[in-house]
Amino acid sequence: MRVGFIGLGKMGMRMIRRLLPKFQVVAYDLSPEKVEEASHMGAIPAYSLEEVVERLPPPRVIWMMIPAGRPVDEVVSTLKPLLSEGDVLIDGGNSFYKDSIRRAEELREGGVEYLDVGTSGGIEGAERGLSLTVGGSQEAFSSVEPLLRELAAPGGLCYCGPSGSGHYVKMVHNGIEYALLQAYGEGFEMLRSAPYRLDLAKIARTWNNGSVIRSWLLELAVRVFEKEPGLEGIVGEVGGGETGRWMVEEALKREVPTPLICLALLMRYRSRQEDSFAGRVVAALRREFGGHGLRRREPKERGRDL
Repeated sequence: MRVGFIGLGKMGMRMIRRLLPKFQVVAYDLSPEKVEEASHMGAIPAYSLEEVVERLPPPRVIWMMIPAGRPVDEVVSTLKPLLSEGDVLIDGGNSFYKDSIRRAEELREGGVEYLDVGTSGGIEGAERGLSLTVGGSQEAFSSVEPLLRELAAPGGLCYCGPSGSGHYVKMVHNGIEYALLQAYGEGFEMLRSAPYRLDLAKIARTWNNGSVIRSWLLELAVRVFEKEPGLEGIVGEVGGGETGRWMVEEALKREVPTPLICLALLMRYRSRQEDSFAGRVVAALRREFGGHGLRRREPKERGRDL
């Protein structure tokens, strides 16, 4: 199978590296330097969306790994007149599920299938195997299942149902993630405030061997605290929030009580107003699993016990 890949960021580049041994990949990004990098890895370079379509034999399969919202709409709008009946366009980003439903309906008029894929696992998952939740027609899913299985971890692929369902599931996943991250952040802040000199990396490592709260996030916590035990150089400002906001808004519409997720979202907003150790923990963990940027303190502030 030859597949087009649009978006060569920290996730996209790792995903095509995983595909290249078994698939031909036509790679495109707004940055020509990224396209050149992918070309050196063995991908077929494309320097425009038109070139992506031209270099794919029908029926075409194109995967988008780009920011949600307007960027996706712009790419879909450009590709729509270029694609043919039977082609499959895949959105692997964090799009709002109702946007995915709308795009699927628009493309279906021309016989083009649209799959919304909730992609989880961060940058390590992109290299070793992702968790993928897929929405769209069963026929489209079946036609690209070998591609999806190549990117997914063993047992990490789920066909969820009609258009929008894959991104709906990912939205809920991210809401749960918010609550988990906040719980770990608050817990480690309690440990740091204890009347003892506690080794947070050692505790996280111990908890991760047999305890009820063991998890991949605790593995990342070990890594975080081994690098920088007090996280003094990190500003506890936590980015993101859009998918969590969607989750909370949907919960309010459906009258589903989600107080933990709602409060975790609000704590993200709070983290942008005042620094806290819990915020530093969450910011550092997000860097580890997703490669998300974080703010560093100025050197002169290092060592201050805030």
